[in-house]
Amino acid sequence: MRISPSGTTLRPRSVALITRNPALYSELAGFLRERRLPSVSLLPGQRIPDRVAVVLTSAEEAPSIAHPRVLAVGEDADHRALTAAVEHALGAGRAGEDLVVGIDPGPRPGYAIFAGSRCIGEGVLDSPESAGSFATHLRRQFPARHVVFRVGSGDPPRRNRLVNELLTHHRWVEIVDEQGTTPRGHRRPRRDPAAARSIARGLGRSVQERLPTTFTAGEIANLQRISREGSGGLVTISRSSAHAVLRGEISLADAVAEKMGRTPERSPTRPAPAGRREPL
Repeated sequence: MRISPSGTTLRPRSVALITRNPALYSELAGFLRERRLPSVSLLPGQRIPDRVAVVLTSAEEAPSIAHPRVLAVGEDADHRALTAAVEHALGAGRAGEDLVVGIDPGPRPGYAIFAGSRCIGEGVLDSPESAGSFATHLRRQFPARHVVFRVGSGDPPRRNRLVNELLTHHRWVEIVDEQGTTPRGHRRPRRDPAAARSIARGLGRSVQERLPTTFTAGEIANLQRISREGSGGLVTISRSSAHAVLRGEISLADAVAEKMGRTPERSPTRPAPAGRREPL
C-alpha cells in the first residue's frame, strides 16, 4: 500500500490480463509472473478494477475493451518493448514525454529505455542488426512518442552496423562519447545495460547519413589476435574471415571452428527475411 500526501491509502496500480485465448493467456501470465508485475486476470466483459493502469489482450479482443490504455499483443510479441510499455503505464508516465533509448554497441548490444528520468526497461539485443526490429516494436508500443536512440561511440564496426540499421528504419539517432560509461567490476550481461543507462543520459551528436562499414587494418588485426587467443594459440582466422565477422555475416566462434576444420553450429547473425507482419 502507498499513502498519498493527503493521508489517503492508495492501492498499487496493476495490469489486467483480459482474453479468452488460452495460448495468449498462458504466454502473458508467464510474462507477468517472470517480471513480478501486479496483475489481475479477467474475461472480456467483466468489470475492470479502478487500480488497473493497463490492459493486455489480443488484437481481436482489444476493440471491445473499454479502458484508456489497452495493449493489443500479437503472436511472438517482443517482450522487451512490451515490458517498457507496461512499466511506463504502471509508473503513470506523462503522456507527452519523449523516450530515450541508450545502446551500448557490441556483439549483443545492451540497451536501456528512459521515459523522462525513469528507466522503464533494459536488457540486451541479439545482434547489432536486431536493433531495427526492436525500434519498430517500440514505435508500435509508443506511437505518439518521439523516440531518440543514443548509441555509444565504442566498437566502431558494430556501432556503425547498428546505427545504419536504425537509420534504415527511419529512427532518430545520436552518437554519445562512450568514455567512462562502462562500469567497472560488472560482468556481462549486467555491464552492457548499465553502460547503456549512462549513454542514454549523455549528450549526443545527431547522425543522419549512413556510416562507413569499411574496416581498418588495426580492426582486422585485433580480431585475428582475439581469434588466436580464444583458440589457445591454435589458429588465427584469415583476413577474409575477419571481414565476414565484422560485417555480421558469421560469428567469431564459427570462423574459428571453420579454421580448425570443424563444422560450425551456425546461428543466424542477421534477422530472418520479412515474410509476415511483425507483431507488437
